[in-house]
Amino acid sequence: MNASKITVLGLLATTALLGSCASNTVALNVAAAGDVAATTPATVDNFMLVSQDLEAYELHRLNQGKAVVIVTQANGDAEIRRLAPALNALKAKYGSEVEFVALNSNLKDSRESVRAEVQKTGLKLPVLMDHYQLVGESLGVTRSAEVVIVDPKTWSVVYRGAAADAGAALEAKMAGKPMPTAGVSKGMVVAFPERARQAQFAKISYAKDVAPIIEKNCVACHQEGGIGPFAMTDYAKVKGFAPMIREVIRTDRMPPYNADPHVNKFSDNKNMTAAEIKTLVHWIEAGAPRGEGGDPLAAVKRVAPEWPLGKPDLVLNIPAYKVPASGIVDYQRPYTVNTTTEGKWIRASTVKPGDRRAVHHVLTGWMKDVPANGVASETRWRGSVGGYAVGAESEVYDGDVGTYLPAGGAVGYQMHYTPYGKETVDNSQIGLYFRKDPPKYIMRDIVVIDATIELQPNTARHKETAYVYFPNDALLYSAFPHAHYRAYANDLWLETPDGKRKLLLSMPRYDFNWQRSYTFAEPVKIPAGSKVVANWVYDNSKGNPSNPDPTIKVTWGEQSHEEMLFTSLSFRWLDETAAKQVDSDARFGDYRMFGMMDDSRDMKLQKAELRGQMGQMLGQYFSVIDKNADGGLDVAEMKAAQALLPNRRRAQSQAAENAALFNGNPNAAAPAPKK
Repeated sequence: MNASKITVLGLLATTALLGSCASNTVALNVAAAGDVAATTPATVDNFMLVSQDLEAYELHRLNQGKAVVIVTQANGDAEIRRLAPALNALKAKYGSEVEFVALNSNLKDSRESVRAEVQKTGLKLPVLMDHYQLVGESLGVTRSAEVVIVDPKTWSVVYRGAAADAGAALEAKMAGKPMPTAGVSKGMVVAFPERARQAQFAKISYAKDVAPIIEKNCVACHQEGGIGPFAMTDYAKVKGFAPMIREVIRTDRMPPYNADPHVNKFSDNKNMTAAEIKTLVHWIEAGAPRGEGGDPLAAVKRVAPEWPLGKPDLVLNIPAYKVPASGIVDYQRPYTVNTTTEGKWIRASTVKPGDRRAVHHVLTGWMKDVPANGVASETRWRGSVGGYAVGAESEVYDGDVGTYLPAGGAVGYQMHYTPYGKETVDNSQIGLYFRKDPPKYIMRDIVVIDATIELQPNTARHKETAYVYFPNDALLYSAFPHAHYRAYANDLWLETPDGKRKLLLSMPRYDFNWQRSYTFAEPVKIPAGSKVVANWVYDNSKGNPSNPDPTIKVTWGEQSHEEMLFTSLSFRWLDETAAKQVDSDARFGDYRMFGMMDDSRDMKLQKAELRGQMGQMLGQYFSVIDKNADGGLDVAEMKAAQALLPNRRRAQSQAAENAALFNGNPNAAAPAPKK
């Protein structure tokens, strides 16, 4: 999230009553014999959980109807299975007037097993996985097949009882009548181990338990000079922000690492462990007691370094730009002269924004010649020296790979600025770190992209898909998803030629304010003939608090009020070395159009799949291009059609020249594009 939003949250948090985390409850009005004592809260605090289908649901975004119905669920429970048809009927009856979700807090149930259970029982409610039981604990859940009905205007609990009585309770709520007497759920008991030791939460040690978690996960940003809006310098500061800390943990906004921790493993993982999350939340709910012992946070003065990776070997000063207080700023394309006199292999880079509130993103590319017109057009770029998007960090390459910066020429920049109400001058910089010896392999980049996306007005769950086809064996190192304000969720899949699918990355909630690369703990083998597929979900409804305007149709565009489908992949070819390079762009050339438009992923473009300006052109000449008249444009037909285009012939000539120049001579300069 941006600094201004965090600051507002911080101010609100410091005025909150810390004790409200633990005391805002009422006695549970019913309890079956043998149930562990629990309480029902008077109001429900915000939370975000992920469903069995890998989509995020945040309570406070379910605020467009007249009620939110939360039904507890556990696999194998006969009562919830019996009630599934009735719950489905209620959901259908009330439509958009009432939001229905199920909550699974049963520690024995995995996401996969819940998905199978739902398919078996036919339950049509999204089942939110309460892996850490924090939501179930706070709601006072004791059994499956309980129901909690919440008023989304006040987030107060208006009914708590058996799910079998949900229909009568809803009918009373919608009619403004008194709630019926709450019944007792006949569902199976759900065990909450932490509830039995709730009295021990006040004994959680700040010095021994809490401060080390904060030191490990938070202070890198929340220190003097860091990107966090406040520094966690001591106990007093942490306690003052404790309500906000609890909220951002429960809504999974912090730490800002949006990869689902239950899908794959990442070497740059910033997620806290389950034990760390529960320790912090339980400590705050117990009143954030100081306890005994010293203050580890106060013992050391922490100041963020100017360059997190140390002093760079080369600093590129991006030309200053005055960002106005308001309005839309077109992309700026300045450049700096490359002062190196010999080629360098880059092992890492850090972009340091001059004004984080104004800099949306920075893209870079080396150019053989200084642009005569002063504009660093991307058509002249030959390789990136680093990049940045909101929330991104340094790029550090594996020991065996790197990227190459030729001598001389210039480095061009694509600068996207977003005004924030105050005129400012941006002086961003890029720090480059060079290798002493050439790497064994060269890192490549390719983007899963679809410039034909269309989001209809007032649509809450619009889905788009695109892919990259790999014609040769490759090794995938990382992925960097990027979109704008209406993006809701995304994932990344590997589809191999044998028909198997593997989920590589899941981001159930995409956060525009925190964008970064996700580096796989083990690089992913991409067999030749595979597709890497990116699926995106967009929320163009008024339920999206970041939506600039839910009433308009949204298409691809550079500005943040428009939209993108963009997932950058960093990889290397298995048959390529730094000493003997291949023409990477040429390998993808024949398949780019398919990755953008071929939604069925059958390597054929059907008429119904053609969208956008290029789609209209293809549609106009469809019968001419479709030589075999089978109703679809295959790779060979598209290749023949594209070969007739002047730009395509020029690109092929340029590619051949690049390959001839670079093969066996990594220190050679790339040629300038032909006019």
